[in-house]
Amino acid sequence: MLTTHFHFFCCKEDLMEIRNTVDQKALVVRLTTRASELPRVFGEAYGEIMAYMGRKGINLSGRAFALYHNTDMENLDIEIGWTIDQDDSGEGRIKFRVIPGGKVVYALHKGPYSTLENTYNKVMAFIKEKEIKTTEWMYEVYLNSPENTPEEELKTEIYFPISE
Repeated sequence: MLTTHFHFFCCKEDLMEIRNTVDQKALVVRLTTRASELPRVFGEAYGEIMAYMGRKGINLSGRAFALYHNTDMENLDIEIGWTIDQDDSGEGRIKFRVIPGGKVVYALHKGPYSTLENTYNKVMAFIKEKEIKTTEWMYEVYLNSPENTPEEELKTEIYFPISE
């Protein structure tokens, strides 16, 4: 599914590399919020999406993610969603979208969400050093949940699509 061009370890637990990704179908709720409100907003949006998927009989085999259209911590434009393996029409504020595939800078963060900034700093330094041009948007995929995983074991994939 993903092809590695090259990689390096940016620190003890974190992996960073350039990958090719494929298009991913998803259900999302797009909204604007403060970064400090993310835990509450994520819970509400994921609950709404999960209830919708349950009503529609959509397979829960995908992953939770958040796609960020900007980095304004007081006014984040964000899509909170779940990847799915089928087309869907959505309902109300739940929309169907396709996250476009292509070349990305990929990083795997292991640990609390509160330390994600450290991994982001390493990714941004790598992007700058290699003079990589990225899109205005990026996304995170959550491989496990803080509801049933100790925070030091949380795994978050970070994707910065590369502009061609």
